[in-house]
Amino acid sequence: MATGASSPPGAGWFLALPDTDAVAAVAARVRSGGAQEIRHASGRPWLIGRWQARTVTTAACGRARLAVLGQHAVAVEEAARAARTGSLEAAEQRARTWPGSHHLIASFDGTTLIRGTVTGVRSVFTAEVPGASGAHIVSDRADVLADLTGADLDERRLAVHLLSPGILHPLTTQTVWRGVDVLPGDRRLVLDREGRPRTSRCWSPPPAELPLAEGAGLVRDRLADAVAVRIADRELISADLGGVDSTAVVATAARAGAKTVAYTAAVHDVLGDDVAYARRTVAALDAVEHHVVPAAEVPLTFDRVDALDDDLDTPSLYAVNRHRRMDIVERAAERGSPLHLSGMGGDELFSGASAHVHGLLPRHPRTAWRHTRGFTSKHRWSRRTALRQLLDRRSYGSWLEQVARDLTRPQPPMSVPLFDWGTPPRLPPWATGRAVEAVRDLVREQAARAEPLGTGHGGHRELATLRTLARFARHVQQMSEPLGVTFAAPYYDDLLVEAALAVRPRERVTPWRYKPLIEEAMRGVVPEASRRRTTKAHAAFEEETGLRRHRSSLLALWEDSRLHALGLVDVDALRDWCRRPLAADLESALLHPTVGCEVWLRSREATRRGRERPAGTNTGDTGGTTA
Repeated sequence: MATGASSPPGAGWFLALPDTDAVAAVAARVRSGGAQEIRHASGRPWLIGRWQARTVTTAACGRARLAVLGQHAVAVEEAARAARTGSLEAAEQRARTWPGSHHLIASFDGTTLIRGTVTGVRSVFTAEVPGASGAHIVSDRADVLADLTGADLDERRLAVHLLSPGILHPLTTQTVWRGVDVLPGDRRLVLDREGRPRTSRCWSPPPAELPLAEGAGLVRDRLADAVAVRIADRELISADLGGVDSTAVVATAARAGAKTVAYTAAVHDVLGDDVAYARRTVAALDAVEHHVVPAAEVPLTFDRVDALDDDLDTPSLYAVNRHRRMDIVERAAERGSPLHLSGMGGDELFSGASAHVHGLLPRHPRTAWRHTRGFTSKHRWSRRTALRQLLDRRSYGSWLEQVARDLTRPQPPMSVPLFDWGTPPRLPPWATGRAVEAVRDLVREQAARAEPLGTGHGGHRELATLRTLARFARHVQQMSEPLGVTFAAPYYDDLLVEAALAVRPRERVTPWRYKPLIEEAMRGVVPEASRRRTTKAHAAFEEETGLRRHRSSLLALWEDSRLHALGLVDVDALRDWCRRPLAADLESALLHPTVGCEVWLRSREATRRGRERPAGTNTGDTGGTTA
């Protein structure tokens, strides 16, 4: 069993403990590595970990304790009012109105409540402590719990991460360790006095009834609040400035008076127009310092992929583009920015799912068929396949059964419509029979009990995509913290997600307008020259050129492959694939999940060999702001 938990210097984490002596040994092991600590009213350890003072607000009222951890601006007085409500439920209800992205942890008379965020940017993981009479502990990092409980790697769950696309509820958001589980974003976790867990639902999608104009006003206000809590009391911030979504974030920050350093990464494609629109935006805003990173200076896909050592708690697709993504964050860190804002999550919220047409058909058939014709024409989808999908009334479980059967079939072509429960994921040609059977068994197990996340195909696809892709915001945050930069993706905030999903899908998702909700929301905020933009830059050149230029690094990754040692990939078939010229849209994309898994396994080994929790223990009763 591990004697402690590991993370890179500067990385934030927390461990929440029930109010029982049964987990005292765990607390002692974590303390031995050096950590901050906040205690239950009983004096037992409650929260142990590493956090920046500005990210934590705590309050105490009698035997009640309440902590807010993350990106927020909750004042001591407000936290104290929540602690004085007298019950976990009332405190949680009050906390739901707080803007930002944060964990809520409350201890009332020995019972502990933990809640994260709907999308999982603030994830909650739980594990049983061996020999502790069923007591569980909780963390915001899965690897912390794996280290402390001695959990073994679950090769079957790891094989799921080879899927492309990697969006398959609920499997692709689960951890890769036996005995370490993730709490779904729509549920709360309560530990009783003995540390025994129970969960209950705490969130449901809002009724999608708001007209576009009303919803746009709500989105504008929620985005303003989300940005405001992050930029408060900061002399300088930085941000991505590229597409429509990041432009909205930058404009909102600038209008709020933040000194903003914006970065735009150029692409090689002559049709890529991010730079042109960024310059128009900056010209119309005050207090924005703009830097354009020439395309030749931006790392390509697969850059130094064999030398990555980020300590992430799950495998990440971002491994192949790690240096592309982090290049701007690193520049922001050199500029002195403590906070970097991103437009991540905007595509999921504002492009939405065309699959809403499936649910629209029985209620508004004329509108549904009109939208269908628009989507099929716009994307050049097969009309025959579109009709078949729209008339398919199978349950989500039945669709999962089909996914299990088709795991090794070729990927669907780009002409396949998106009206189904999801895009059927496939395993790559180099997946071994063992990997295929493992994933097939897990999918079939879920087919018997899994329920969709939302009402109908559209609602489910949007929430499944949000939950899966929000992991990448977590990964970028975990990579940014050692640089001294807080990475923020406000579009994944609960209040913003709720505001967007409350708008009528037939107005929010349409083939005739590009992201109409954010376009309307940004009226008077984003300069008109940029607000009506309908284009999006792509990086196919960077992908294909990166594969050619960094092929040797990619091939080196399969020397002594950890995935091969686990029996999950045929390394010869994988090498052959890497030597071929590959199309960026489908063939090269198949590599991304496999690279992410291999890089993660290697980084995990390095972490366990040499890294320990930083020293510098603070074992007082408080951490951060407290009452």
